[in-house]
Amino acid sequence: MEYIALFYTHYGAIKYSKFLKSKNVENEIMPVPRALSSSCGICVKFSTTIDIRTIVSNDIESIFMLSDGEYKKIYQSK
Repeated sequence: MEYIALFYTHYGAIKYSKFLKSKNVENEIMPVPRALSSSCGICVKFSTTIDIRTIVSNDIESIFMLSDGEYKKIYQSK
């Protein structure tokens, strides 16, 4: 599955990208798509079969799953 994670800060996005790399999860830091909003201007796009609940960090604001060109929110921080 393909996902986009949004963050509260640029630092959080960079830190999460490094974390995913340490788990051998390919990822890309990129601007947040116009269809989504965030208090931070960058996001991390990644593909994985890992259970998302095991790789959620405190830096993440929300996670969207990409399906058929549509974004579906699957996680929102409290």
